[in-house]
Amino acid sequence: MGYILDLFTPETWARFCESEGKVSGFRSGQSKLAHRRVKIGDVFLCYMTRLSRWCGILEVESAPYWDDTPIYDDPDPFVVRFRVKPLVVLDPEHSIPIRHEVLWNHLSITKEHKLGSSTWTGSFRGSLRILTAEDGAYIEQCLQEQQRNPIAYALTEKEKREFEGIVKLSTEGGEVGVVAHPTDNHDDSTDEQTQGQSSKLSVQMQAKVAQIGAVMGHQVWVPKRDRTAVKELTPNGLLNSFAESLPMNYDPPTMGTIEEIDVIWLDGGYMVRAFEVEHTTAIYSGLLRMADLLALQQNIGIRLHIVAPSERREDVFKQIKRPAFARLGKRALSKECTYLSYEAVDELAGNEDLEYLNEGVVNKYAESAEDH
Repeated sequence: MGYILDLFTPETWARFCESEGKVSGFRSGQSKLAHRRVKIGDVFLCYMTRLSRWCGILEVESAPYWDDTPIYDDPDPFVVRFRVKPLVVLDPEHSIPIRHEVLWNHLSITKEHKLGSSTWTGSFRGSLRILTAEDGAYIEQCLQEQQRNPIAYALTEKEKREFEGIVKLSTEGGEVGVVAHPTDNHDDSTDEQTQGQSSKLSVQMQAKVAQIGAVMGHQVWVPKRDRTAVKELTPNGLLNSFAESLPMNYDPPTMGTIEEIDVIWLDGGYMVRAFEVEHTTAIYSGLLRMADLLALQQNIGIRLHIVAPSERREDVFKQIKRPAFARLGKRALSKECTYLSYEAVDELAGNEDLEYLNEGVVNKYAESAEDH
C-alpha cells in the first residue's frame, strides 16, 4: 500500500464533499502518473491548498479511468478519475493545519524548515506525489484520531478571506475562479543595499533560466537591458545560444511586449516558453506583459511562467486570478501561466540529464493557479 498526495482547493474539496464522495479526479496531463503510480488499495491523503490543511483519507478502489461528467466544475478539468472509499472526510475547521506542531515537527517534508517559511511548499507542487511510508502513516494516524476526537482549528482572518475572495466569472472559455480583491505584498520601502542584493538575485535567477534553455538546445532571448549582466553569469560554451534579435514578424505592439519579457526559449524561430522573474517587484508587472501578449496574439502557442521566491507563491496565485486576467478571450491567464519557485528552477538546473530533456519537463516543476 502506498500513500499518495491528493491536492484540493477549498472549492474542489467542498464539491467533493457535496457529491457522493466516491470519485477523486486529476487533470488530463497527469494521466501517465496516475497509471504509473496509483494502484488499487493505495491511499490518497487529501491536502487543501491555500488553507494548508490535511483534510481527508481516500482508499483507491479502481484503476484510473476517463470521465468528464461534471463533479468539480462544468466543464470539469479533472477527467482522470479513480473510484475511492472515503475513510476520513473533515470540514475546513476540523482539518489539521500543516503548521500545527503535531504535524510540522514530525514530517520529513517540513521538520527541517523554519515554521512560517514557504520553502517546504515544493513538496506540494502537484497531486500524485508519492509520500514516504513514515510520513504517510503518520498523517493517516493524525487524521484518523482527528475524526475520532475532533479538535476545531478556527479559520484565521486570512483563511476566511480565501473563501470570501474567490468568485466565478463567465468567460468565452467557461467559468474561471478569480480573486475579487487581490493584494500584492510587495514592499517598496527596502533600503538601497537590500534593493541591490535583490536585483543581483533576480539577475542570477534570470541567468539560470536562460542557461537551462540553452543547455536543452534552445535559442534564448533576454532583453537588451539585461543581456550583458546575464551573459556575465553564463558559461562561455552557452553564449552562442543568446539571440541578438527575435526571428519573428509580429506587429509593433506585440514585438514591443515580447522584447521586454525576461527570458524566452525559442525553437526553430518559434517561442515555446516565456518567463518573468519577479524577485521583489510587483508581481502584476510581469503578468501584465504576459496578459498583453495573449490579448495581442490570441492564437499564439507559448507556455508562460512566473518565477519567484517561495515566499511569494501565494501572491503569485492571487495576482494571476485577478478578474482583469480572466477575460482574455478564451485564454484566462490562470489557465495559461504557471508558477515556478526558485527551488524548482534550481532543481531543474541541477538535473544531470538536462541536455537530453525537452522543454516539456518544465511542466513537472510548474504549479498552476487553477489548483490553488
